[in-house]
Amino acid sequence: MKKKIAILGSTGSIGKSLIDIIKKDKKNFDIVLLTAEKNYSELLKQAKLFKVKNIIISDKKKYLDLLKKKSAQNLNIYNNFDKLGSILKKKIDYSMCAISGINGLEPSLKIIKYTKKIALANKESIICGWNLIQRELKKNKTQFLPVDSEHFSIWSLIDKESKEIIDKVFITASGGPFLKWPLSKIKNASPINALNHPNWSMGKKISIDSATMMNKVFEVIETQKIFDLPKKKIKILIHEKSYVHAIVQFKNGLKKILVHDTNMRIPIFNTLYHNSRKTIKSENLDIKKINNLNLKSIDKKKFPSINVLKKISNKNSMYETVLVSANDELVNLFLQKKISFNEIIKNLMKIINLKEFRKFRNKKPRNIREIYNLNNSVRLKIRELCI
Repeated sequence: MKKKIAILGSTGSIGKSLIDIIKKDKKNFDIVLLTAEKNYSELLKQAKLFKVKNIIISDKKKYLDLLKKKSAQNLNIYNNFDKLGSILKKKIDYSMCAISGINGLEPSLKIIKYTKKIALANKESIICGWNLIQRELKKNKTQFLPVDSEHFSIWSLIDKESKEIIDKVFITASGGPFLKWPLSKIKNASPINALNHPNWSMGKKISIDSATMMNKVFEVIETQKIFDLPKKKIKILIHEKSYVHAIVQFKNGLKKILVHDTNMRIPIFNTLYHNSRKTIKSENLDIKKINNLNLKSIDKKKFPSINVLKKISNKNSMYETVLVSANDELVNLFLQKKISFNEIIKNLMKIINLKEFRKFRNKKPRNIREIYNLNNSVRLKIRELCI
């Protein structure tokens, strides 16, 4: 029987990679839902290729434009996720949530009820709303699968081990485009410089986060939440080649390392075919890389974003939303050339230290509306201070 699946954010890089994997095994999958924010032309191509009847386009203008298209006449087209119960009348087998940004939290929460497995590639959902996600997972008996290469690797290494036997977890960072730049030069880096990642082809936002190293700050927080580990047990190591994705050190003396090519298809493939014997083509073990791992500690003068972790507690709180929202807005301003590269982290530290936002350290989010309201408040504050 074909596995029924939904892909939220099917026109982004993660969504497209999953589409390409399924394309080679169409006989075993039935895609019942595809979604995008604006890119309805790509969405229509995907729907035609897989004979998908249900699509969601969340941008209102693009949704109205799409309704006029002849090529969309035989489709059920929606503008939001409120009708999921009508689209998915019973639990489907697998859902990929790859909508970028904090707007991905609501769809992620909503689809948990309708899927047996949820592969989550949205950092913001995990960082800002993990306690809400956990609640829905437990209530609906849905299995969670991490997609980020680091968290997928940790998950694979830990397997069924008890967290009590874990001594330390190490996640790796390539160092991004500025690893070998002098500090004086980094301060004046342009968006083009910052987007030039040496190993990965990624979207603009995550590429800038890699350049500032904020992506590793977020990944430490994600690791803390997903695996219920105290922050002191999670370390970051610079690994320029991005071949090792995680190392887990156990209290029984064992240390496990997971390596794979710099290709997100590998973790995506393994969430889709979890617990099966399906194979994916990959490179042979790269002995040169293994012999030259060259793992290093992070230079905090070059990457001051790492100091943000001192502000984050081991508990779920609204403060993480302050951090995510402020960083997102500051990255936008940098890409628009309204602030310099070094002002991203300088202004981020100013915002998260403001008294009006520090109070959220001890407040756990009760619902999604609280998170979205705080997100809007932080963004307004950033514009007030920086423009």
